[in-house]
Amino acid sequence: NNENKNSGKKGKNDVDENIPEICKLEFKVGLITKVWVHPDADKLYCEEIDCGEEGGPRQIASGLRLHYSEEEMLGKRVLVVANLKAKNLVGFKSHGMVLCAAETKEDGSEKVEFVEPPMGAPLGEVVTFEGLPPPTPLSASQVEKKKVFAACMEGMKTNDECVGTWNGHVFMTTAGPCKGRSVKGGAMR
Repeated sequence: NNENKNSGKKGKNDVDENIPEICKLEFKVGLITKVWVHPDADKLYCEEIDCGEEGGPRQIASGLRLHYSEEEMLGKRVLVVANLKAKNLVGFKSHGMVLCAAETKEDGSEKVEFVEPPMGAPLGEVVTFEGLPPPTPLSASQVEKKKVFAACMEGMKTNDECVGTWNGHVFMTTAGPCKGRSVKGGAMR
């Protein structure tokens, strides 16, 4: 099976299958500009998030009502997983997801917090991974079909400095690393 190994012709939608899975996802710097309680779901917020995109802010739903108040959500800088298929969450179409880090506390409850890009990172900047090739994001349908996000989840954790990593490679912007406030060694999702 050597047909297209050495042909050297790659269309712009052909992604090199050999790049690390995390480089097939697109994490964008975003800002929550509006937030409201989902009328039909007791754990969900609905947000408008500015990712510096021409089409205007993205609408995204996040199950964070146990962890943040509306006031705490508004104006937060976040990482948006931008090339996921839009999903209906209790009647609200969510275009992506917000990346958080989570840890289980001693009483069995969960602590969840945003993995935040640094203040200087421009909205819409695509996160890179220290020591890995630049991201070449797949289309949302390919991410879904190939279960790329699920494949990356095991490697996504915050380190001892609360910095977001995938298999030890730091989530990086031009202004520095992306990090949580207090969760160390927490699963990112």
